[in-house]
Amino acid sequence: MDRVIITATASRPLPEMDLTELAAREAIRGCLYRYCRGVDRADEAALRSAYWPDATDRHGPYQGDAEGFVVWAMTALRQAERSIHRITNVLIAFDDADTARVESCFDARQRQPDPAGRMRQWDLAGRYLDRFEQRGGAWRIADRLVVYDWVEEMPVPHGGEAERFGVRQPIGAPFPHDPLYAFLRHERVTDPAVDRQRLAGDEAGAVGREP
Repeated sequence: MDRVIITATASRPLPEMDLTELAAREAIRGCLYRYCRGVDRADEAALRSAYWPDATDRHGPYQGDAEGFVVWAMTALRQAERSIHRITNVLIAFDDADTARVESCFDARQRQPDPAGRMRQWDLAGRYLDRFEQRGGAWRIADRLVVYDWVEEMPVPHGGEAERFGVRQPIGAPFPHDPLYAFLRHERVTDPAVDRQRLAGDEAGAVGREP
């Protein structure tokens, strides 16, 4: 049976429940995207905001509460050279008005050192199976299970990032140096490397100045 699509008009708005569900679905998707920003930008606040404080996460080698996962993940992410996550195929099933079960597919590419200090690069794909809860009007993850569907180690490219990216500037960077954060502050977006050099120059100049 074909699904009936209801179109809202000025004389016939969508039912209140439909609007509530649409808002909930958008909030859940936004939470998933914040999680990706958190891991890819090593942005602890964004990562933490995806979970309720008492949430749990079964995430490959990590099995425990969300607080421990954030600490564990940030330790690795701050050493990562590159991290990219993409979320697709988000399927949301509501148990009730305050609980939803969400399956979302992820593709990830990460380059970071292993415990021996050797740089490794991985292509990963899988699914997040999340139980979301609404509390105080906000939707966040209450429990997560990560299911892995693909893993492949890739050769690490030779040369430095300046050589690889060339004129393709600015390039992504961890929080707070990524161009995103200047953009969110309504500031002019520039090359983070140039900004860091300028900041270092300002600090060096300040050393010789009297207070």
